[in-house]
Amino acid sequence: MWLVLTAISVVVVVLAVVLWIKRSKLRVKEEMEAHSITAEALHESLASDKKLLIYDVRQPLDLLAYPEIIPGAKRISPKEILENPALIPKEKDAVVYCTCPSDRTSRAILERALKLHFDKIKLLKGGLAGWKANGYPVEPYRQVIQL
Repeated sequence: MWLVLTAISVVVVVLAVVLWIKRSKLRVKEEMEAHSITAEALHESLASDKKLLIYDVRQPLDLLAYPEIIPGAKRISPKEILENPALIPKEKDAVVYCTCPSDRTSRAILERALKLHFDKIKLLKGGLAGWKANGYPVEPYRQVIQL
């Protein structure tokens, strides 16, 4: 009898942990979605002269492969931002973008920023590729790239 009760207790605890993990992942996904912006919405914001800071957070090799940048964007390496999130002003609207599959680098930076209560930061869905796919302008990136 005790063995059956113990087994049931273990199953209940495991199910509770699994449900908690799924809810946590869903909450993170919803928060990421709330802090995302499409290329179209970013373009409209920029066209309406909304004051936005745009950060290109691509890895150096990605920048070498595609040496272009969204006009007005500032290049900051992901490592620098992850080590020093204050490089992005907390009180200003900001957008980060990369060229990673699933916006991996931008998501890592966004997750770190949100944990530090940066509420005005968003990631550009689809990154630079999504921006260019809509025919929006880019300009050559002419700075020295540190590997």
